Amino acid sequence: MTRALKTQWHNLAFSGLTLHEILDHPLEDETPQARLKQVGMMTVIYSMNQAHQKLTLSSIMEVTALTRTGVKETVDLLVKRGMLNETIVKNSMGRGTARQFEISEELMEKLRSFRASQSVGEK
Repeated sequence: MTRALKTQWHNLAFSGLTLHEILDHPLEDETPQARLKQVGMMTVIYSMNQAHQKLTLSSIMEVTALTRTGVKETVDLLVKRGMLNETIVKNSMGRGTARQFEISEELMEKLRSFRASQSVGEK
């Protein structure tokens, strides 16, 4: 299979996994609109991750053109769900701190197991 096609399959697999994790497991008092925002945010975060961009509130704001509050609210829900991990790092200016995120290992493991099952199907 060509590299471009594999990349498309991986992106589709991640999107499907994200939809399943968010839509099939709503948090208490969570609106449908909040769930859709999380799906969109995970798509943006995955794309940024694949491009090796830092995942901070500022960098996500830059890509999405959302306000800090808008990004924070959605990202906080993804952290609460366990889809993102958060660490505190020094900010880009070296003074103060910033919140940096990464896609959780548990979510990436689910994606890897899907990829492995697809590879078996290719043979």
